[in-house]
Amino acid sequence: MNALAQLGMVSELPSNNQAFSSPLSSADEERKDYFVEKNGEKFAGTHLLIDLWGAINLDDPQKIDQTLCEAAVTAGATILHSHFHHFTPNGGVSGVVVLAESHISIHTWPERSFAAVDIFMCGACDPHLAIPVMQRLFQAKRLEVNEERRGRVAA
Repeated sequence: MNALAQLGMVSELPSNNQAFSSPLSSADEERKDYFVEKNGEKFAGTHLLIDLWGAINLDDPQKIDQTLCEAAVTAGATILHSHFHHFTPNGGVSGVVVLAESHISIHTWPERSFAAVDIFMCGACDPHLAIPVMQRLFQAKRLEVNEERRGRVAA
């Protein structure tokens, strides 16, 4: 966390989406198991790798930030911080929304109408709910979604 603070990437204030109180004590919070159980399998979380082809609006860091934050909230996640960088001369954007439940990251290539999005969420979040929110901005002609369950617990 210290390295992120030195880079100015840690907010002192919780996001509007962040819970301010918890019924559990801090000691109980540390012991709580946030792994997911689904269809008889226990795992850390769902990781989506999304390729957006034929996409638009890939060169505006502010719009991308707003959209990915909306996507995170729609998926049920808690936003901790976001940071985006605009590259020149091609106008690509790289950035991340850091979540209490993990992250959403993006890298865009406007000159190729392509974006690579990475969504990893644990707990009760559903990263699939983020896809329609992103599609509203990017209007990709083709979406490729690969899903992996991370941290599978061996039986």
